Amino acid sequence: MPGTTITIRNNGSIRVEGDFTILDQEGRAFDLSGRTAISLCRCGHSANKPFCDSAHRECNFTSEVHARVLPPPAPKPA
Repeated sequence: MPGTTITIRNNGSIRVEGDFTILDQEGRAFDLSGRTAISLCRCGHSANKPFCDSAHRECNFTSEVHARVLPPPAPKPA
C-alpha cells in the first residue's frame, strides 16, 4: 500500500509526496491534476496558497525544524 511522506524543509516549504488528498475547510478536494508530489507554503507569502510558489526566498523566511519526540496527547474529556 503506498504511503505519504511529508518533509518539512528548512527555510522553505512542506513537501508532500505519495498517495494523498488535500481538502479545503469545507471538505472539498483540490484537483491536483494527477500530481503525486506538491509543496505547501509555510512562510505565508505565496500568491498561490496553500501551495508554495517559492516566495519564501524573496521574504527571507527562516525556520529550521529537527525531528523530535512529541509528548503524549492530552486525554479527551469524558
